[in-house]
Amino acid sequence: MNFSDRTLVVLVLTLALTFTAPALAADKLRIGYGAPSVAMSVLWITKEGKLFEKNGLEVEVLYLESALVQRALIAGNIDYGEMTGSLMAAPKLQGADLVMIAGFLNQLIYRLVGRPEIKTIADLKGKRVAVSRFGAGADRATRFLLTKLGFNPEKDVVLVQVGGAPTRLAALAANSIDATIVEPPDHKKAQEAGMRVLANMEEMGIPFQHTGLVTTRAHLAKSPDIARRVMKSFVEGIQLATVNVEVAKRALRKHMRLQQERDLDDAYQILRGFMPRKPYPTLDGFKMVFAELAEQIPTAKTADPKDFVDTRFLEEFDRSGYIDGLYR
Repeated sequence: MNFSDRTLVVLVLTLALTFTAPALAADKLRIGYGAPSVAMSVLWITKEGKLFEKNGLEVEVLYLESALVQRALIAGNIDYGEMTGSLMAAPKLQGADLVMIAGFLNQLIYRLVGRPEIKTIADLKGKRVAVSRFGAGADRATRFLLTKLGFNPEKDVVLVQVGGAPTRLAALAANSIDATIVEPPDHKKAQEAGMRVLANMEEMGIPFQHTGLVTTRAHLAKSPDIARRVMKSFVEGIQLATVNVEVAKRALRKHMRLQQERDLDDAYQILRGFMPRKPYPTLDGFKMVFAELAEQIPTAKTADPKDFVDTRFLEEFDRSGYIDGLYR
């Protein structure tokens, strides 16, 4: 073999290794989410658009209902979790290693729906109000809303654990409960069944850290490059959702089990309405979370929201102009 042949072989091998290395070196991750609601859909769209793979990540997406996603992250069974600020703040206040690195929904958009005979908010007194599980995001939001409406959640209503939104809506139709909160577009199903919308939290415009991406500071310290690529994937997923309706609806159909085109359109428009291009968590929103938790967890009264977020990777993509560049 002459010099030119050897050079060619070396070049071919180098190119082969260069182009196959990312596939071979894909980092495996598990990301959980807590509810099949539109608030969680950025994760599904990012996965559906193969953006994790584009960034050298092999991601398994897991549905871990309600507080299970929180427990799985604390136990180290998943690497990231999409959950509400309330769900991550409660154990964090008690010493758990949790931190939010992105905020996808920075206000509450729940609707309080009740049976036809519940004509006013005052009619709720003494009635059965359903939550998913005690301590979960929907439970925290329900207590928060009832307080805003002038009720003492512990004394003025009967809070009952029922399960996810579909189960709560079925219980409402069966007269097993009197009211519950659901995220849009589920409130439309309730209205079609004759129920009333008693309160719209979206119209209240209250800053509240709802859905975000949570991990641990230990993970960020151990795997900063992975965290950076995870954030890049989500930033790109948000942009994809705004320009590729087909991918977004495919993800919504798969995870929310929406089959009717009208329901898919409603869910997509809701997503477009709240999805931020730059998904920073809201510090004011965390202050509202702390206020809601303070009665049960005294350390919430003096908590600093800055201790609950880490936006260094998001800031990198923001300062560099990468995020703005996606929309040009």
